[in-house]
Amino acid sequence: MLENNIAVGRAEKRWTQQQLADAVGVSRQTIVALEKNKYNPSLILAFKIANSLEKEITDVFKYEEGE
Repeated sequence: MLENNIAVGRAEKRWTQQQLADAVGVSRQTIVALEKNKYNPSLILAFKIANSLEKEITDVFKYEEGE
């Protein structure tokens, strides 16, 4: 299962979902789905998000075996 801290990173930067979406080239609905763990990003999108939030990818996304 892939979990993420996107909302935490956004809060630290004081960004809205739309601002992050614009920064990485996706819709706000995609960011909503990612934050709710309803959608797993491509590797490229995951790196774009981490870079935009100025974090290491492992600080934004966490993978655990199971479910």
